Amino acid sequence: MRRHESAAYRVAVRMLGRPADAEEAVQDAFVAAWRALPGFRAQSRFSTWMHRITVNRCLTVIAGRRVLAAPLSGAEADPGHGPLEAAAAREGTRAVTAAIESLTPEQRAPFVLRELEGLSYDEIGEVLDLSPAAVKGRLHRARLELVEAVRPWR
Repeated sequence: MRRHESAAYRVAVRMLGRPADAEEAVQDAFVAAWRALPGFRAQSRFSTWMHRITVNRCLTVIAGRRVLAAPLSGAEADPGHGPLEAAAAREGTRAVTAAIESLTPEQRAPFVLRELEGLSYDEIGEVLDLSPAAVKGRLHRARLELVEAVRPWR
């Protein structure tokens, strides 16, 4: 659990937006993984299997509520800039966050796993039970929507 907890939490908070919801989803995912552990056949890496359980739990939560903003870590303004630059940076971060939140869960999951977690297309395919081509298609559509959504901030 210690080895995979931070990665599971990062995915959950980026998918769900609220730290409390992410913590609960991760806890539920680890309970589910513990119960399913006897069935783990090691056909994929354990981390991939854990990502799949976490993403599935997040998709269940999203389906049960309205999608909320996902905070982006590391996107704070540089304290060396003045207040106007800091405010603009915060607004830009909010625009990107809002753009990510506007993605459908089917687009958000592969986007988070690829762009924010660095998984390969094959790994994302395993996590989401999709072909690599389907992953690429969803990522392409997500990126197009994100580019359009943040166009005013360019």
